[in-house]
Amino acid sequence: MSEQTRLAEGDEAPDFTLTDSEGNPVSLRDHRGSSVIVYFYPAANTPGCTKQACDFRDNLGDLNEAGLTVLGISPDPVAKLHGFREDQGLTFPLLSDPDKTVLTRWGAFGEKKLYGKTVTGVIRSTFVVDESGRITKAMYNVKATGHVAKLRRDLGLAASA
Repeated sequence: MSEQTRLAEGDEAPDFTLTDSEGNPVSLRDHRGSSVIVYFYPAANTPGCTKQACDFRDNLGDLNEAGLTVLGISPDPVAKLHGFREDQGLTFPLLSDPDKTVLTRWGAFGEKKLYGKTVTGVIRSTFVVDESGRITKAMYNVKATGHVAKLRRDLGLAASA
């Protein structure tokens, strides 16, 4: 087994261009000059991923106000992401990485433990990328529930009312 790539604080964020849920290309480099939260999740319309996406949606105003843009990435096809975005009223881009190239480059795809077994799949991960394209926060194996609240605390953002 080859060693899995893991990104860390201070690393340059690997650039990407992926298709969003509306069929438009979105590149990380397009967000230079602002901070970006890039989060990777296993599958749209599953309980944990829905909870996590809705938490980002519900906190998006505060995150945007703090100068943060949110991008969600999964291996789901564009059509599935479109339905997920519509069904949940998500107002941030969901990006499709069906061949898992970006997931792999960011260390968000590989071996993980699932119910005590080692499996290969998407590793729920979140990164904060600064204005210059450097990673300021790299979190692997995050929990779907309560993750956005923890991220807010880590970033020094007051809890929502």
